[in-house]
Amino acid sequence: MPVSNPTDSVGLVTPQSYHFDEPLELRSGKVLDVYDLTVETYGTLNGEKSNAILVCHALSGDHHAAGYHSATDKKPGWWDACIGPGKAIDTDLFFVVSLNNLGGCAGSTGPASINPETETFYGPDFPVVTVRDWVKSQLRLMDRLGIEKWAAVIGGSLGGMQVLRWAISYPQRLGHAISIAAAPKLSAQNIAFNEVARHSIISDPSFHAGHYLRNNTYPKQGLMLARMVGHITYLSDSAMRAKFGKTVTDFEATGTNFGRDLRTGKLSFGLNVDFQVESYLHYQGERFSENFDANTYLLMTKALDYFDPSVDYEGDLAKAFANSGCKFLLNIDVDSPAEVDRMVPIAVEAGATLIKPPYTTYYNWYQAVLMDPEGNVFRINHMM
Repeated sequence: MPVSNPTDSVGLVTPQSYHFDEPLELRSGKVLDVYDLTVETYGTLNGEKSNAILVCHALSGDHHAAGYHSATDKKPGWWDACIGPGKAIDTDLFFVVSLNNLGGCAGSTGPASINPETETFYGPDFPVVTVRDWVKSQLRLMDRLGIEKWAAVIGGSLGGMQVLRWAISYPQRLGHAISIAAAPKLSAQNIAFNEVARHSIISDPSFHAGHYLRNNTYPKQGLMLARMVGHITYLSDSAMRAKFGKTVTDFEATGTNFGRDLRTGKLSFGLNVDFQVESYLHYQGERFSENFDANTYLLMTKALDYFDPSVDYEGDLAKAFANSGCKFLLNIDVDSPAEVDRMVPIAVEAGATLIKPPYTTYYNWYQAVLMDPEGNVFRINHMM
């Protein structure tokens, strides 16, 4: 934490735990008789309780979205750049709620929690949870807090999927839905990558069929490989070229950037880490494997795979959202600036209004902002 608290930071925050003893029936048919949700809040809830915003985390996220837990923390919460006084999610105006979802590993009931029936770790016996189950538990938290309607529900990636489920299942309980970098369902390729990641964990000799905590072991290598696979899917080829091709001479000579920057400036002619992209994957995998639960990772990827809100509406996504009365803010990520330029006139011809023509943001995204005939705002983005 900085020596002095920045004026736009929520500062020191303390997580809260909410216990629920009303059984929660899951989509799988299994039931959680009791469970806890770990929550952080920022800002002040107004007298009408009309200024509350729910922030939903992605696969590797948790309740700690902003601020610091202690003065010795080196990094703030995962969305500190967006949450705080005067920021995009302004805590001078809004009361922000962020929780660790069921099945998580940061305080809420999950595989690393003690099963009250067996008095030992749940491990692989913790039931599979879905996006629908998370939103159901979030609704109970909402009721516990005495909030009738969210001013907005916001999330990215897997968090964005939760936003979509809120708009479908409880359309009267939110005013705005902000879904960032989320899909209405995964492709076969996405599911395939997730399965490779899961197999990396399950095949680790230290996994012990998910009972590694009982055996005082941990599938660190498997989790590291799973995260490396995940990070390959988080960046497009063009994003990788931009990230790992900043010093290559072939770019200067030919305008072609293959993203092949060397880690030390020369080849080792061995099995060492030669390229910057390799170093990046190793670092991300190592760091992640030190503070995340492997069984939770398995559950989160399954939740991603299972998400498809159209399944209850004859495969028709339009029918799924037919009763959603809230306004949406959607972010559409594309592979290049040229693709942004190409899609804008197509959207306008289809009836959208151009609010802001393509431009480069201060955080180095190329984007255009549009509004559809129903008043929903969407941005077409490319990360430079």
